[in-house]
Amino acid sequence: MSDFASLAGRLLVAMPGIGDPRFEHAVILMCVHAPGHAMGLRLDQPAPGINLGQVLGRLDIAGSPRDPDQAVLSGGPVDRERGFVLHTTDWQAPDASLPFGDGLALTATREALVALTDPESRPERSVLVLGYAGWGEGQLEDELRENVWLTSEPDPDLIFDGDHGTKWARALATIGVDAARLSGQAGRA
Repeated sequence: MSDFASLAGRLLVAMPGIGDPRFEHAVILMCVHAPGHAMGLRLDQPAPGINLGQVLGRLDIAGSPRDPDQAVLSGGPVDRERGFVLHTTDWQAPDASLPFGDGLALTATREALVALTDPESRPERSVLVLGYAGWGEGQLEDELRENVWLTSEPDPDLIFDGDHGTKWARALATIGVDAARLSGQAGRA
C-alpha cells in the first residue's frame, strides 16, 4: 500500500537558500503530482517585456481580453516557449482542459487563448504562463524531505493577481511564516 499524497492543487513555496537561482523566492502551483512525475507553474515571475495583448496579437487572435496589459508569467525552465492558460473551471475545453485542485484548470490550446477574448464565455480568472517546472520520479519527494519547499493551500488572489513581488511573502504568511524571520540555514535538532 502506498502512502503517496498528491500535491496537485497546492502551492510549493521555496525556502531561502534553495540552491537553484531559477527558484529563489518561487511560488509554484502544482498542477500534476503523480508517483512518476510532477508539473507545476511558477506564479510570481512575469516574463520580461511581454503581456497578454501582445501574445494574442502575435497569434492573430481577434478580440480583446479583460486585461490586455496582464503580465504573462514565466512558469518554469522547461518548455519555455510552450503556453498554458491557467484558469478557473467556469470555462473548459472538452478533451483539452486538465481540472485540478479546487476550481482550477490548465489548458494548452489555441481555443483557450481565443476564449480569453470572448466576454460571454471567458473564464472568471485566468493567466497565461510560458514554460513549467517539472520533476522526475521521486525528485520532488526528495526535495520535500530536504526541506527545499514548504507547501500551502492556494489562495485565488495569490494565484491570479498581478502583485508578483509579494507572492512569496504572502504564500509564507498563509502558513504562519514571516518571510523576514525565515533563515536559509539548515540544521538538525
